[in-house]
Formats: sequence, C-alpha cells, structure tokens
Amino acid sequence: MDYEYAPLRLPSNVDRLTAAAQLAIQAEFSGWELARVQLFADGTRKVMLRRRLQTNPQPGLSY
Repeated sequence: MDYEYAPLRLPSNVDRLTAAAQLAIQAEFSGWELARVQLFADGTRKVMLRRRLQTNPQPGLSY
C-alpha cells in the first residue's frame, strides 16, 4: 500500500490532551492516522501522520 505523509510539529505549550484532540479531528475528517511521535527534550513533539493514497478523489471536495 502507498501512503502520503504529513509531518506536524507541536510546540511545548500544547499539552497531551489538546494534542490528542487535534489529531483525532484530523483523523475523523481527513482520514489521517498516527504513524509516529517523537518527543524532544524541550517539550516539542514531532508527529508524522499518514493516510492511504486514493486514486480517485472524493466527489464534491476541492483543494
């Protein structure tokens, strides 16, 4: 399967609960799933989201 990836950097002032809520919204409405999370010493998080590539776009949506 082929995936497309979206890197996301969350600052240190974003707590875990808020980050989880943001990622859940992306998952529900855009089809993203969590691929990897990296926590750095300064408190920032590097998140990698992924979703399957679709050959035909969904009708009614434009970018």
